[in-house]
Parts: sequence; structure tokens; C-alpha cells
Amino acid sequence: MKEFTERELDRIIEMAWEDRTPFEAITFQFGISEQETIEIMRREMKPSSFRMWRKRVQGRATKHAKLRGGEVDRFKCSRQKNISGNKVSKR
Repeated sequence: MKEFTERELDRIIEMAWEDRTPFEAITFQFGISEQETIEIMRREMKPSSFRMWRKRVQGRATKHAKLRGGEVDRFKCSRQKNISGNKVSKR
């Protein structure tokens, strides 16, 4: 599994936690699969928080780009740059 900095791990967890950010966006920015994202969440979160997150995203259409309806095009975090290839804007 790929090694990430603490800042990258925080961003992966933040993106996974957001309901409207699809797993495909995490794959694009960090090059990890949905399963790898789930493994990171399991490893980095408290067990109760992981179970709550997993229950919430299980089958959620907004977490998978192919399941989204036409009205949901893209979600952009306020900390994401206009063109992002895993670049978090400086604060």
C-alpha cells in the first residue's frame, strides 16, 4: 500500500467523510482504490466512527460517480484548487 503524509491522510479521510465526494475523486487525486480508501478509514478512525461512516456510505449514490443522477455534476470542497491533482491550497 502506498505511504501518505499526515496531511494527505487527513485529506483522504476528509474527502471520504464528505457525502458528495465520490470515491472516484479520491482515486483521481491519490491513486488509491475504493477498497484502499476503506482500509485507510478503518485503520485511522476509531472503530465506532468507522462503523458509523461505513453504514452511512454503504450504497449511497453520491459516493459513486456512476450512480449519481444528472442533477449532481460535481462537488468542490472550498479548500480545493481550481485544477487539482492532489494539491491542497495554502491557508
